[in-house]
Amino acid sequence: MADNDVRIKLSLDGDAQVSSGLAGVGDSASQTDSKLGGLVSGGLAGAGKALVGFSVAAVAAGTALSAGAVKAYADYEHNLGGIETMFGTTANRMVEYADNAYMTAGLSANAYMEQVTSFSASLLQGLGGDTEAAATIANKAMVDMSDNANKFGTNIASIQDAYQGFAKQNFTMLDNLKLGYGGTASEMARLINDSGVLGDTMTVTAETMNQVSFDKIIAAIHTVQENMGIAGTTAAEAEATISGSIGMLQASFENLLVGLGSADADVATLAGNVINSLETVVSNVVPVIENIGNSFSTLGPQMGGMVEGLVGAIAS
Repeated sequence: MADNDVRIKLSLDGDAQVSSGLAGVGDSASQTDSKLGGLVSGGLAGAGKALVGFSVAAVAAGTALSAGAVKAYADYEHNLGGIETMFGTTANRMVEYADNAYMTAGLSANAYMEQVTSFSASLLQGLGGDTEAAATIANKAMVDMSDNANKFGTNIASIQDAYQGFAKQNFTMLDNLKLGYGGTASEMARLINDSGVLGDTMTVTAETMNQVSFDKIIAAIHTVQENMGIAGTTAAEAEATISGSIGMLQASFENLLVGLGSADADVATLAGNVINSLETVVSNVVPVIENIGNSFSTLGPQMGGMVEGLVGAIAS
C-alpha cells in the first residue's frame, strides 16, 4: 500500500475514533457529550482531521472527560438526594453552601454534601428537626474542619472522622484537632466548659457529656478555634498560599465535571470559577519562581568559584 493510501486510511480511522469517542460512554453521557461537543467543535475537530495522532489524543481526552463527568454527576445526584432527605425545604440553602465550598472550605460540592450528610441526622436530632438552624451549623462545622486542617497541615479526612465520632458521642479522636485537648470524654467536657457556649446552665463532666447535643459541641469547637485564630484560615489560604489555591482549583474543577453532566448547570460560570482559581494559583506560584531565579543569580558567581576550587583540588 502506498504511503498516501496509508495516511488516508489512518485519517479515516482517526475520524471514526473521534466520532465514536465523542459519541459518549453510554446513553447517560448524552448531555455531557453535547456540552463537550460545543467545546471541541471547530479547532479541535479540524486539527483531528489534519493530524491523526492529535485526533487519537483528543478522543482519549474527550472520552476520559466524559467518563469523569458522568461519574461526578452520578455522585452528585446521590449526594443531593441525601441532602434533600435530611434538610427538606432547606436543601436549596445547603446546595448553595456546597456550590461555594470550593472557596470557603476547599471542597467540591460533592465532598461537601457527602460529609454533611454523614452527621446531619445527629445534628437535626439535637435541634429538634430545625433544618434552618441545622443548615447554618452544618456549614459552620464544615468550614471549621477545613480551617483546622489547613492551619495545622492535617489530613482533612482525620478531622472529618473526628467530627463523625463526636456526632456519636465518641471523643477518642478529639486530639486530631490539635487544640490542646486529649481524646477522652473528660477532655471534650473541658473544651466545652472552656468555650463558655453553655454559659451558666451547666458544668460539663465526662459523665454528663451525653447531655450535650452535637450542635453545642460544634459551637464549642468553633469558639475555641476563633480564640486561637484558626477561623477563616481556609479562605485566606485559598487566596494567598500555593497549597490553598491548588485545593480551590481542584475543587472548582470537580464542580465543573458535575456541571458537564447536568443539563441545567451554568457551565460558563463553573468554567469561570476554574479559570479564576487557576489565576490565583499562578499569582501565588510566580513570586516563588522569581525568588528562585533571584537566588540563583545571587549564588551563581559563588557557586562558580566553589566549583572551580573543587575541580582544582581534584585535578591536583
